Amino acid sequence: MARFKSILIAGAALALLLPVSLANAAEPADAPVTANAPAISVTKVRMGVISEMVLGSGLIEPVEKVFVQPQIEGQAVDSIAVDVGSRVREGQVLAKLSDSTLLLKKSQLLASQASAEANVAVAAAQVIEAQAAADEAVRVRSRTQTLAEKGLAAQSKSEQSESSAESAMARVTSAKKNKAAAEAQLKVIAAQIADVDLQLSRTAIKAPVSGLVVERNAQVGGIASAAGGSMFVLLRDGLLELRADLAEQDVLRVAPGQEVLMHIAGQTEALRGTVRLVEPSVSTTTRLGRVRISIEDPSKVRMGMFADAEILVVRKETLIAPVSAIGGSSSGAVALKVEDGLVKAVPVEPGIREGEWVEVVTGLKEGDTVVAKAGSFVRDGDRVNPVLVETPSLDSLN
Repeated sequence: MARFKSILIAGAALALLLPVSLANAAEPADAPVTANAPAISVTKVRMGVISEMVLGSGLIEPVEKVFVQPQIEGQAVDSIAVDVGSRVREGQVLAKLSDSTLLLKKSQLLASQASAEANVAVAAAQVIEAQAAADEAVRVRSRTQTLAEKGLAAQSKSEQSESSAESAMARVTSAKKNKAAAEAQLKVIAAQIADVDLQLSRTAIKAPVSGLVVERNAQVGGIASAAGGSMFVLLRDGLLELRADLAEQDVLRVAPGQEVLMHIAGQTEALRGTVRLVEPSVSTTTRLGRVRISIEDPSKVRMGMFADAEILVVRKETLIAPVSAIGGSSSGAVALKVEDGLVKAVPVEPGIREGEWVEVVTGLKEGDTVVAKAGSFVRDGDRVNPVLVETPSLDSLN
């Protein structure tokens, strides 16, 4: 009876040493079974694709805001054609300002233009008249001088004709200057009319770009003024981005074009995007850097939403092992390698970790058998019966 109790106690002690019983093992390991050795769960080191992510978080903000302000002052708002949430195209009329004052001013300028055109015509006629009189005076002077040289005309007549010719030419010069002044006045009025036409065109407040109206400050009856702020705020092309803050040590590992997964509160499906821009500075207060991430489908988010971002900085095929197979010691990371039923502690250099897998940079090779849980009650030099168990799925890595 005492011997039977001893056998039961020994069996119970052995059961405590079995992390996975032989009956539940997925398949036997290649190593030979050693009599009286405990069964230990083991796994194989294999090749797989593993990724490294950089984590960040921030708010959804517009890629570019466009502020629409009135380009003329002092005109009342007659009508508004859009509201917050409206999608507009470039050149579309957003609001209309009163144009009655400008139309009255234009009519006055048109009357002044007609008067100026008449003055130009009168001045042109005066130039022609003065030029004809001057030409006649020059001919008289020429004939008188010829007669005076032959003694057929008095010297006084010659001097009088000279004076008349000079006076006539002076009147021509004066008439031409009067015509030039009238033409200049006509140009001034034409420029004033063009300015009024420009202001009339600006009474139609148009969208400078295509996009989404996110703010509307204009009110019917209000007076348009640039000093009063923008009438509308547009989101150019409706594009949104995530401005995510990253830890200082991660900023230099992020580059434009890298893939990003974004998680929004209340949404089960992650949004995809790419890094658009890495800002060139780090905050001296928070020691955080910032990246701007384009969102593939901005219709699923709204400005001001908070999001977490996973930025893919590295993806490679390498040697991997379950995270649980890598333990620690005073000298660094180790794995318990099993060969021919004998446990051997092997120093390893872990690399990228993703989920339940970790990269093995050095210390092991593909196909090596290691203890699945490095924290098991197994030490270097122990003999064990290895039992190969299933490892975490590689689907999330590939």
